[in-house]
Amino acid sequence: MAELPSTFWSGWISVLTVGSLIGVFWLIYSIYFAAGGEEEEPSPVWDGNLREGEHPAPLWWFWLIFGSLVISVIYLMLYPGLGAFRGALNWSQGGEISQRLERYQTEFGPLRRLVAEAQLDTLREDAKLMASAQRIYDRNCAVCHGYEAQGQANLFPNLADAAWQWGGEPAQVEHSIRHGRQAVMVGWEAALGEQAIDQLTDYTLALGNGTAAGHPAEGQYMQFCAACHGADGSGNPQLGAPNLTDDASLYGQSAAAIRQSIAQGRNGEMPAFGERLDDTQIRLLVAWLTRPTTPE
Repeated sequence: MAELPSTFWSGWISVLTVGSLIGVFWLIYSIYFAAGGEEEEPSPVWDGNLREGEHPAPLWWFWLIFGSLVISVIYLMLYPGLGAFRGALNWSQGGEISQRLERYQTEFGPLRRLVAEAQLDTLREDAKLMASAQRIYDRNCAVCHGYEAQGQANLFPNLADAAWQWGGEPAQVEHSIRHGRQAVMVGWEAALGEQAIDQLTDYTLALGNGTAAGHPAEGQYMQFCAACHGADGSGNPQLGAPNLTDDASLYGQSAAAIRQSIAQGRNGEMPAFGERLDDTQIRLLVAWLTRPTTPE
């Protein structure tokens, strides 16, 4: 049970709770037991207890409210409800969660440690583990990368092919999941001007179709782009600089999309899941994402 911020609030909650119970007790007493004032003239009585000008509540209401009050008092004696008083059973929601986690770790902890330490090939051969991995993916990754892991919206990369911007080796994939990634492509329009951006766009398209040799913008590319993407445009996974010579392009392969990337830059971000997923879940995801076959 979380501690209340001050004794004032603890006392205030206790006063409100006890005061509410007393108020309900008084209401019951005033309706069913309080003696009425003396009447100058007796009024006629119908059906045993009905008098002119009076409409007493049914007796079953009394027993319903009284029973609820008794249950409330018993509950407040056994469980938290009166400020900082923990109740006779000393129960708390946090304690209940801790006990369940402890039972879970006792029952499944050894198996999960085996999974976290197992070879990836061993995990991939187990159909049940791969089914678990896909459920982890569906809950945490599919909203961006799609349920078929093929990316979507020209914003989220395809995870089912061999083109990984930050590297497709298991250690690199695990780093991406655990720590996230941040794109570092800057915009060059302000520094180079529109004409140079157009030339670099054309050069990037030429890199993709293998006709970049002798291009007029080759010098500009070597000066401003080669440090990240490489002299041959093959990219650098350590920097997250994509390969410009293949047909895999996150933001599209049209001239307009390439020009926008060069002119305005890109700020894509992969959030870190290291605090959301444990080692076992991350290990299963890595095994599932790096399978030789395309995820189904």
